[in-house]
Amino acid sequence: MSASGTWRRRVLIGAIGGVALFVGVACAAAPASSSDDAALLQQAETQTCTSSLTEQCANLLHRLEQVSSQLAPEQRQRLRYLQAWQAAFGGNYQKSDALIDGILDESRDADLRFEAAIFRVNSLSEQSRFEEAFRQLSQLVVSLQEGTGIGQGNQERGFAVASSLYAEAGQYELASYYAEEIFKRGLARAGHTCVGDHTRIAALYGGGKWQDIEPLITQGIEVCIKERNNLYANGIRYFAAKLDLNRGHPEQAIALLRKHYPVVQRDGYAPQLAQFDALLATAYSETGQLELARESALAAVAHGTHNSYAEPISTAYRILYQVAKQQGDAASALTYHEQYMVADKGYLDEVSAKALAFQTVQQQVVAKKLQIDTLNKQNQILQLQQSLDKSASETNRLYIILLLTVLAFIVLWTYRIKRSQLRFMKLARRDGLTGIFNRQHFVSSAEQQLQYCKKSARQACLVLIDLDHFKIVNDTHGHAVGDRVLKRAVAACQEHLRSTDIFGRLGGEEFGIVLPECTLDQALGRAEQIRVAIASAASGEDAPGIPISASFGVASIVRSGYELRQLLIDADDGLYRAKREGRNRVSVCDDTQPRQRVAGVATDRA
Repeated sequence: MSASGTWRRRVLIGAIGGVALFVGVACAAAPASSSDDAALLQQAETQTCTSSLTEQCANLLHRLEQVSSQLAPEQRQRLRYLQAWQAAFGGNYQKSDALIDGILDESRDADLRFEAAIFRVNSLSEQSRFEEAFRQLSQLVVSLQEGTGIGQGNQERGFAVASSLYAEAGQYELASYYAEEIFKRGLARAGHTCVGDHTRIAALYGGGKWQDIEPLITQGIEVCIKERNNLYANGIRYFAAKLDLNRGHPEQAIALLRKHYPVVQRDGYAPQLAQFDALLATAYSETGQLELARESALAAVAHGTHNSYAEPISTAYRILYQVAKQQGDAASALTYHEQYMVADKGYLDEVSAKALAFQTVQQQVVAKKLQIDTLNKQNQILQLQQSLDKSASETNRLYIILLLTVLAFIVLWTYRIKRSQLRFMKLARRDGLTGIFNRQHFVSSAEQQLQYCKKSARQACLVLIDLDHFKIVNDTHGHAVGDRVLKRAVAACQEHLRSTDIFGRLGGEEFGIVLPECTLDQALGRAEQIRVAIASAASGEDAPGIPISASFGVASIVRSGYELRQLLIDADDGLYRAKREGRNRVSVCDDTQPRQRVAGVATDRA
């Protein structure tokens, strides 16, 4: 993530499920004879530096740079590629981009240019220049489809990169398509490759096709072991552990992760360590092993310095907050919750930016094609008009009318594309299942509303809602029924909301409502109405015979102030109290004394 200038090191379809930073490049640890420059370069290309550039590797590249004038032109291009890799690894994107641009402009080696194009896509993604990354990727895909001058290894990497980047943008069907191309085109030797199997598993998992993954997991791990690729093997194990956790088997997830953690630790690849640590922290938390959960979460934060806005960092801070709260450490809980809010918002911002960039580039490609078609039609109309002036042909008149009709259609289609862009931007703010605000947009809208209330000295309350025992519904009746229950619960809430209220899904079965110009007593009354509505509506015809209820936590600006972070903490404390006291109830914080008085606001309690 480049927002903070932090270097994110990833490998091609790495175990994190993201895009590789650079492929097919390496540095040698052992020196070669200085008299054989070509052999020295070959050594640099075939030996692998797994997680960082060693001092020996840096010295080797320095020696090659000193004798670069003695290398053949294409050898100098290979050296330039290695130098670009080193520069980007150190976070010097300006230098690496300049070197790669030189290769793309000057090299006659189609295979090397393709490697450089893969490098370019990932470099842009690492710098959060997502529109440019997807624009370059669209050109990369065209080259892949043609396949001219591209070796099988680079074709496999190219399809894997396309699959991974599309998966990161939430385009899981496209991701699966390009993952399958590796196998359809015979790029997977003996029917399977470690990269190909991992790519296919990552795309299927992202698309929620868990049943299709299970037969591939054992097979994929076996292939990776044969290819001596621990990184990808542990990447597949990571998805297996996530499946165990999502299906309510945290003990199995812990056993799998702990068994292979020493290998991950030995390899020292920080992003994968952060993933394993965050998943362990979640599993330990679900089994009540709070101290182990805390230790794993802290380890995830320590290993996640490569990207402070990555998903495992958000997960780790959430676990640290929950553990501190359960252990009664209010000060630490407050600090961790603030860090969680920052990390989670940063992660969601990046996810949304990638999705929006993908749609924008797709629309630009279509719009450009329509623009070209429009110009071609206009030229044909002008030519026919000139011809008509000479011959007054009735046939040409009719053809002109036809072309004008086509031109009008193109203009209309361009307008529809623009409208669909605006529609997508609106959808990017909505939860895909329920249609209400997603967490990211809820947070930003809530903060704006609270600042407005603060300036005008108005009351405001925050309500957190969590459906009781919802995991049992999913486990017993399946996710499809669970989704219908969620939709009915949301509909029940909406019946009791005003147009000025802000309603969003915070994740899973948890929701939040900001109630502006509402006292605590009024908020408690409205929360009670919603509680009754959910209990009666969520067991209707869409989910017959499924009793469900919700617990509520309420916080007011009178006690908590106008900062959303503090309101969330206090409302969450009330929610935790409601759960502890038996669920299906509305509660406020245990501490009923106001933490602070807000000047100029009439309070509803002494």
